[in-house]
Amino acid sequence: MVAVKLTKKQLAVLDFLREYTDEKGVSPSYREIMAGLGLSSVSAVAEHIDNLIEKGVIQKNPGEARSLEILDYEHKETVELFKSRLEFAPDEDKEILLKAADILGLDLES
Repeated sequence: MVAVKLTKKQLAVLDFLREYTDEKGVSPSYREIMAGLGLSSVSAVAEHIDNLIEKGVIQKNPGEARSLEILDYEHKETVELFKSRLEFAPDEDKEILLKAADILGLDLES
């Protein structure tokens, strides 16, 4: 399903963000995410949010409150291209393709 590798906590934050935004029409605050997921601190939420931004899964507008937005992060075309190249690649090329997919955070198992 997801082409970007996410931790369980990152998936939980993403799911909470999606559900909250669908229900209320705005993204949750960091404190609401903290309370909703039972996290220990706002800094823990900030770390998860920063990691999700770095992975290209969400974005936020600096200086704006409640501006978290989920992006299309599945990269379906890229995953399919890697899968098709792997199918016919010689063994030495397969190793390079697999390393590249790992660096890009692509999930070739789905």
